[in-house]
Amino acid sequence: MDRRPLLWFAVCFVAGCASGAKLSGAGAALASGGVAVASLALVLSGRLTRKLAAICVVSFVLAAGERMWADARNVTGLLDVLRAAEAQGLDAAIAAQASGTIASVVEIDGDRASFELAVNAASVAGFGLPRQLGGERMLVQLRLEQQPQQEVAAAWRRGDVVDIRGQLAQPAGPANRGGFDYRRYLSSQKIHWLLQATGTGAIDIAPGPPWTAAALLGRVDTVRAWLGAQLSSMYPGMQAGYMQGLVLGITDDLDPSLMQQFARLGLTHILAISGLHVAVFLYALGLILRLCRMTRERLLLTLIFAVPFYVLLSGASPSVVRAGVMGMLGLLVARMHKLKDGLHILAAAAVIMLALNPFYLENVSFQLSFIVTLGLILGVPPVRRAMPDWKRGKALLDLIAVSVVAQAVSFPVSIYYFNQFHLLSLPANILLVPFISFIIMPLGGAALFIHMAWPAGGKLLAWASVYANDWTFWLVDWLAKADLFRLIWKTPPLWWIAAWYGALALLFRALPVRHSAAFPDHDPELELEHGGPAAGRENRELETQPLHELSSVHRMGSIIAAHKSSLGFKGFPSATSAMALLYPSSLFSSVLLLLTLLFFAYYPDLFDNDGRVHVLDIGQGDAIYVRTPEGKHLLIDGGGTVSFRKEGEEWRARKDPFEVGKKVLAPLLMKRGVQQLDLLVVSHLDSDHIKGLKAVMDSIPVKGLLWNGSMKHSPEAEELLAYAVRHEIPMYRAEAGQGWEMAKGTKLTILWPPAVVHMERSSIPSMEIEEIEEQNEASVVLYLTMKNYTFLLTGDIGFETEERLLAFMDEDPAFYAACCSKVDVLKVAHHGSRYSTDANWLERWQPLSAAISAGATNSYGHPHGDVLGRLKAAGAEVRRTDQDGEIEYRVASERLLARTMNKGN
Repeated sequence: MDRRPLLWFAVCFVAGCASGAKLSGAGAALASGGVAVASLALVLSGRLTRKLAAICVVSFVLAAGERMWADARNVTGLLDVLRAAEAQGLDAAIAAQASGTIASVVEIDGDRASFELAVNAASVAGFGLPRQLGGERMLVQLRLEQQPQQEVAAAWRRGDVVDIRGQLAQPAGPANRGGFDYRRYLSSQKIHWLLQATGTGAIDIAPGPPWTAAALLGRVDTVRAWLGAQLSSMYPGMQAGYMQGLVLGITDDLDPSLMQQFARLGLTHILAISGLHVAVFLYALGLILRLCRMTRERLLLTLIFAVPFYVLLSGASPSVVRAGVMGMLGLLVARMHKLKDGLHILAAAAVIMLALNPFYLENVSFQLSFIVTLGLILGVPPVRRAMPDWKRGKALLDLIAVSVVAQAVSFPVSIYYFNQFHLLSLPANILLVPFISFIIMPLGGAALFIHMAWPAGGKLLAWASVYANDWTFWLVDWLAKADLFRLIWKTPPLWWIAAWYGALALLFRALPVRHSAAFPDHDPELELEHGGPAAGRENRELETQPLHELSSVHRMGSIIAAHKSSLGFKGFPSATSAMALLYPSSLFSSVLLLLTLLFFAYYPDLFDNDGRVHVLDIGQGDAIYVRTPEGKHLLIDGGGTVSFRKEGEEWRARKDPFEVGKKVLAPLLMKRGVQQLDLLVVSHLDSDHIKGLKAVMDSIPVKGLLWNGSMKHSPEAEELLAYAVRHEIPMYRAEAGQGWEMAKGTKLTILWPPAVVHMERSSIPSMEIEEIEEQNEASVVLYLTMKNYTFLLTGDIGFETEERLLAFMDEDPAFYAACCSKVDVLKVAHHGSRYSTDANWLERWQPLSAAISAGATNSYGHPHGDVLGRLKAAGAEVRRTDQDGEIEYRVASERLLARTMNKGN
């Protein structure tokens, strides 16, 4: 430990930053005390020097204090306005006028333009004189009224001075448990307000001072956009957006479906500018400088100053900032003829980035970038030494080792955030990463460079990669469609992630050495940054060394400090073949522990015997997720956004519009570990109940679909039913009297629509499917029984169907008395419309609790006051998604428990 003070300083710094972010002041103080006690114990045991112990404690305390100080300062200057907005509710919008400087790229997507505004002063209606906010950032969302306004907004640049008249609104918090927290996301970027305006006439704009940081970055934006346009002119169709993302990190024009396919195979890191891109850039620039016969010292100095320009041109995401900082540090120590230690450089980069912005710690890109890089540095050498030593296949074995380690170390973070892992991800990475990184990306960069001086030559070179891109897209599409190999994982707890990395460290330590040549202690990215393996001959593999202390080795004019940690997982001696024979249980135990953790992660609810009914908050629509005590999964409806766009307004369409199934419902179900839907119920075919279902069916296998047996002439309805037929999903017509025994103690009884007489009840093609344009009264009504607790799910029926259903129940009292008595929970029909939930209906069912699914800002007036009054008179406890967020009912140990997202625990 004493030989790596910077490394342990960084470890404690990151841990302190995390404790400051997650713990209260008292909790952070206790954590600091724990670090101090642990350091003292290590000093007394002789495993740590006093100096390093003091460094660790100081590092932890400094980082925790800095993060808490940053959190304390990360507040809006309009606290009184914030309190007023919170008191008004979710749809609060307060008239305001703000002046300041555009602080980001202006993004235009359909009828929306958005950018960050550094606000100097703001006046809020009803709150006195204008306030000086000192550059507080707000996110401006401008709704464009006419197509020509797109060109007006496209002319705006970072650094321009603006005055905006609009309305202040709070960013939305999570409406469902585990859902995306937009408010927290913006808060990590120090943004606390949305400033919403309509039309470019609401903005007065003028050029700002020319030499401010924002103005200089605005010029970089212009150059980046120009380079992107050059790439677009050379590549056809969606290849233009793909090459922009690959070469420049511009993802605005990247096809969403292509991005989804890359994401399924774990290939999105190719499109995120990172260490590999920086390495290729430095390698190419280094070759050019060598051709100019530049001296080594000048070459390295030039590369150091070139890195920040590439970082800015590629978008300055956390991953490229990390790679840029590491690259600059590596080049600097190389110029100083110091040891190029990947761990020290990585540690320094982490400390520098977190010291400048402690909120980086919560960024997924930051986490993946550092974790994967650290995993490669620590894990590749022992894995490679455990593999055969093929002279002709060494490059292939190196690629396999790097890919396997990268997959293993990124796996916990991937399933934590994205909840899926494709078993074909490893071969896809082995095949495509070198092909794209070392052929397609350099070709694209070279074509862009040549195109600036010789357009015809640039296009000719670009066409060489067009066919390769077509092959890449075909292969990615073919692999991504292999749903059999795509696994869905519930979001694991943090202790599981820690246990995984601990088990992985044990595995690296226990791996045997299959060949005599030790794998060098190096950073693959740094090696690439200095010209790849061919440029690093002086850092070739060390000869076999004793397991214990190694002396410095002088080879080919370079000094390589090699200690016992260089031969294995850092901090541990390597396991030789003899040790593996003496201690085979180490390898077996680590593999067994990893397999146990995998089993627990894939079946996390194996011993959960509680049943749950979730009325999800998906806006103005319905989506009800049911998990039975036996682990069966049902989904009733899937919500959907209703579009009122008129003919001639196609320009308003966005590249990747918000779609509730894709953005909310499917990710939410996957986060909860829904690996398949045993039954998908479509209550009726209106858009606000089905539009989100295609994304769900694309993401999660469906074993059966139950619907009202009708057809509606709408694109969403026709597409949904055609999708089910095309994918051979069994389809069932719902008819009153049918019962579905989902599991022991869980039963679905269909109360509506009435049974239809037909010749072959089991054959969908032989059925006569009725066309019904007004679908509400044809909704499927379900009576769910779960452990003797009952739920009535009513779709969008109104007074007419309620009366007819009550009449049917009177005609056959024996059947309905046996299956459907009083209910514990009533899902109120039609979002609380005034024309549903009659007093007679409530008197018949006598619900103890009522759940209403309605959008917070819906224009229909749902739920209506008359319905709320009738529910109150019936004695039902009302919960509403528009006010309470997600509503969860849990059947546990003969009890029915209820909680909401915004209330309860």
